[in-house]
Parts: sequence; structure tokens; C-alpha cells
Amino acid sequence: MTMTQDPNTLAAYVVCLDNADYPASLERHKIYKVLPDEEAAADGDIRVIDESGEDYLYSATRFVPIQVPLAVKNSLEEAA
Repeated sequence: MTMTQDPNTLAAYVVCLDNADYPASLERHKIYKVLPDEEAAADGDIRVIDESGEDYLYSATRFVPIQVPLAVKNSLEEAA
């Protein structure tokens, strides 16, 4: 599966579907926050805050964008 939205208008959150080669950095089916990065998007990548707590570039094909309810967004922001 691939990101179906224009990379420049990505959702603020994505779910990881493929953590191959990155099992320590990404967990399948986990929600990750996306940081805007137009240059990365032009290359088919997205910048996410991974398990290390830092932001890194990954192929956008590993993720699916999601819309989260406000209560979930607030909870995710507090956890970060």
C-alpha cells in the first residue's frame, strides 16, 4: 500500500504497515506523527518521529495517512 494523498498535504499522523529493515525503529500498526518536509515528499519520503523519539525519513509507501479525532490528537501530543 502507498500513501494516497499528495505528499504536500499529508495527514499529521500515519499508521506504519511495513517495518521491514527497520524493526527497532518502526512498529507495524502503530500511529506515528508526520513532520512537514516538502523536499522529502518530492522524493517520495515522509519525515516521521520514530521509536527513537527523533524524526527520520522513510519511504511513504510504508505508511497510510489517517485522520484522528481531536481527543486522540490531544492524547498523542501529550504523550510526545
